[in-house]
Amino acid sequence: QSRVGGRCGQSPVCPSLRRGCFFPPGSCQGNSVERKIYIPLNKTAPCVRLLNATHQIGCQSSISGDTGVIHVVEKEEDLNWVLADGPHPPYMILLDGNLFNRRVMLQLKGTSRVSGLAVAIAKPSPPQGFSPGLKCPNDGFGVYSKDYGPQFAHCNNTVWNPLGSGLSYEDFDFPIFLLEDANETQVIKQCYQDHNVPRDGSGPEYPLCAMQLFSHMHAVTSTVTCMRRSSLQSTFSINPEVIDLLSQYSIPLSACAFLTPPVHALQIDSHSFFWNIAPGAESAVSSFVTHLAAAEALHKASDVHLLQRNIMFTFFQGETFDYIGSSRMVYDMEKDKFPLRLDNIHSFVEMNQVALRNASVLWMHTDPVSRLNKSVEVQVRILLDILSNSSVGANVTLQEAGYSQPLPPSSFQRFLRARHIPGVVLTDHRTAFQNRYYQSMYDTPENIQMQYPEGLSPEETLEYVTDTAKSLAEVATVVARALYRLAGGANNTSAIQADPKTVSRMLYGFLIKMNNSWFQSIIKPDIKGILGDVPQHYVAVSSPVNTTYLVQYVLANLTGTVVNLTKEECLNPEKTPSSEKELYEYAWVQGSLEPNSTARVPYCVRSTVRLSKALSPAFELRQWGSTEYSTWTESRWKEIRARIFLVASKELEILVPWRCTRVVAACECLAAVQGLS
Repeated sequence: QSRVGGRCGQSPVCPSLRRGCFFPPGSCQGNSVERKIYIPLNKTAPCVRLLNATHQIGCQSSISGDTGVIHVVEKEEDLNWVLADGPHPPYMILLDGNLFNRRVMLQLKGTSRVSGLAVAIAKPSPPQGFSPGLKCPNDGFGVYSKDYGPQFAHCNNTVWNPLGSGLSYEDFDFPIFLLEDANETQVIKQCYQDHNVPRDGSGPEYPLCAMQLFSHMHAVTSTVTCMRRSSLQSTFSINPEVIDLLSQYSIPLSACAFLTPPVHALQIDSHSFFWNIAPGAESAVSSFVTHLAAAEALHKASDVHLLQRNIMFTFFQGETFDYIGSSRMVYDMEKDKFPLRLDNIHSFVEMNQVALRNASVLWMHTDPVSRLNKSVEVQVRILLDILSNSSVGANVTLQEAGYSQPLPPSSFQRFLRARHIPGVVLTDHRTAFQNRYYQSMYDTPENIQMQYPEGLSPEETLEYVTDTAKSLAEVATVVARALYRLAGGANNTSAIQADPKTVSRMLYGFLIKMNNSWFQSIIKPDIKGILGDVPQHYVAVSSPVNTTYLVQYVLANLTGTVVNLTKEECLNPEKTPSSEKELYEYAWVQGSLEPNSTARVPYCVRSTVRLSKALSPAFELRQWGSTEYSTWTESRWKEIRARIFLVASKELEILVPWRCTRVVAACECLAAVQGLS
């Protein structure tokens, strides 16, 4: 850095560099001088802006990015330098993950001495727990209100997420980034140690190590404001839209020829403070993996084709944001836009956080308000008995949460808003969540005690059956047996067993490494690009996201049938008279690798797995200020990036960006002539 700056500063072509553009923020991206001036931070995740009907939450930088001198904060006393004593504000704080909490963040929120924040992940996870979500998730969008069970509204009876700080729902006017790579965190700390550490209680001298964060958001105020502006702008073909709707696809299985089916449902999305950092091990993955294993176990039952009722396995997207997926399905059922009507639903069983059981106990939650209806009470009682009896002989004990206990946050609540349906929500908690990291970056495999022996290869890890997998397979077995009874099955259920190996593969794929041999073999060749490394389960705005695709193909693999069709016939089933295209979906998947070869053996899978739109009805109805349906949207942005550099003086730090850009361009030309590039 000093070599390039020094040579350029000595040249008469670049006199301004010495005066005003040493390490300029905002120089031309991609040229070699910039590469010598800046150190990019490539493994980061930003906090972005989200909006709903009434307000905005999240973070953003100024339009040209925000810059500040780096100060490392590893204990609360270090904040004094940033907030009061330090002579070089504004500061970019490198914050220890254990201090990333509401108390600290609200101190930083109210000062102009802070220009941004980079958060280092705490390892191990904070022992006291960390949940930036709400204490009462999806409050106001469930079934309880002033008109229905008012004593249970707003979590008056039970605070489900007592560790919830609500930090994800605050609005910050400076950028906040997560540092995902410990090596990059160490580079920043070293730069700080070399240049910024206070000496003998006085401020360090220039040059100082600085950081620049870019995360300017286009949207402001609320969804209502942005949708009105976007609607007006599109009418006159002015500017592009500034927000995207949080929308996905939910996945119902057996969307055909329903006859009063039991519905088995859950959510598959999660969330955290940072964009697309949503591991969701306990909050989502433990449940939907168990759900998938139960579907496979039931599919393998010898008399499954003789059951009196179909079972609709449903995976809802967007539930984290005021029940987007379930509210949409209920809306479509009410409007006859779905193959099943609400009044045809026999019963409802939902799983919601099931990996952290105490003494192998699984709690059965029901709605005390609807049970005041004698008819509903009789049906709920039958449902509870079937579930309890299905656990006999298993290493799972089912207990009732209590008649006076309300339902926890669950998709079932959206169905109850429309109709009294007998239903049960299964969880590992009777009252408050067992999950100390709900909706956070720490809801990882470690949170549900997934452990592997050291030295395993990726393929060996994929196949290794963990204790967590065994435990969830036991839950899946109980649920599959109960669903068999609910669907009218009369035979002995001892042969219905979930496969721990399947559960192990799914936990590995959905929590550790998506790009594994099993996932590769069960998806279509044209979507193999979705197989990234570390899985995340944020609902996002692109449709469908990786999680949706993978759950769809895993479900098809576990419950579908391999059919003897050519690739052409599989891709165009309507040309085959016996394909029954209106009942089945067909997928030509990659297949496994041949032994000692890079070639695969593809095949055709027929299943009843389909996608159903998970877009809030509020946007179809153009009711952007709705209090009935979710109105969450995500701001658009131009660029997200972070970098560090040395700044020679305060004047150079705040120099006008366009001037620096011109000088760096001139220096690049000179450097080329002098052979420095």
